[in-house]
Amino acid sequence: MVGLRHLLQEVLPLMQVTLFYDVNSLLAEGAELFFHYFVSEDIVEQELEFFTQNRHKTIVLTRSVSTDGQLERFRCISVNQPEKQLVKSLLTMEQKAHSHGRNLPPSLLPSTEGILSPREIEVLSLVVKGLINKEIAECLHICLSTVITHRKNITEKLGTKSVSALTIYAVTHGYVDIHDI
Repeated sequence: MVGLRHLLQEVLPLMQVTLFYDVNSLLAEGAELFFHYFVSEDIVEQELEFFTQNRHKTIVLTRSVSTDGQLERFRCISVNQPEKQLVKSLLTMEQKAHSHGRNLPPSLLPSTEGILSPREIEVLSLVVKGLINKEIAECLHICLSTVITHRKNITEKLGTKSVSALTIYAVTHGYVDIHDI
């Protein structure tokens, strides 16, 4: 669960994740204060009434890809898949429900205006689509050193060097559609 907590915070950096080991602890903390509940299928089955009443907030973490029975009514994500696919599943869910901050409380909306220049956004989009520096240069009709400079500026501004973190940023901010990567 700790690894998933880190992954969730990396995928959705504006998200604060609190870990509970049972529903009573969640209720004691103030369940209504939390925007979503990422919960294992075992806990959902044990506390079905609570999670059914809060179905719109509940995301069930399953061990299998297919869901049946009581879990059909919930949004589910399989945790038994490679990390890249798990990230894509989380981003797909986020993009469907919260693209450009849609359906998020105003306090959670990221302030991203002006962080990246339009050209940096173009470079970022091509990076997350899997193009290498040379291909980006050719696509944008700029020299290779300019691409490298843009990538350096992007990673400095965003505070990350990993392509997966850049991908997360690009998708969550609407620069790239999850289906294009």
